[in-house]
Amino acid sequence: MDIRIPEVNQVLVAGRLTRDPELRFTQKGQGVSFFSVAVNRRYKDTATGEWKDDTTFISVTVWGPMAERCKEKLKKGSPVFIEGRLVSSEYTDKTGQKRKEIKINARRVQFLAYGETAGGETPHHDSEESPAVEAVESKGDASGIEEVPF
Repeated sequence: MDIRIPEVNQVLVAGRLTRDPELRFTQKGQGVSFFSVAVNRRYKDTATGEWKDDTTFISVTVWGPMAERCKEKLKKGSPVFIEGRLVSSEYTDKTGQKRKEIKINARRVQFLAYGETAGGETPHHDSEESPAVEAVESKGDASGIEEVPF
């Protein structure tokens, strides 16, 4: 019996940047940006009744013009909503140990914070709607890129 299972690799994550985005360029001039996002989950410990926080740190890679916009618009602490796919890779760390990493290759990054005004102030709003400034989408899929970005 041959069972066909659809293969889906789609991730949606909302969180805050843990550091400023790092921007590099490939030999062909394509931008690639790297940053990490912290995603928090608050839950009540059933044994103690205490509220606890669980934080997951996720590495994100962004390609092309979208990478350059992320570098321009985002900084440590910026809230973002990311759509993309999971990509796994292996590398050898400084101690010589082999490591595996799973990160998000972003297809879309939505900036959730208002930008600063000319006076350096961030506008405050009382509405509960999401204050999304803009969403930036990748026009191509970076999975076909053969060159190393650094």
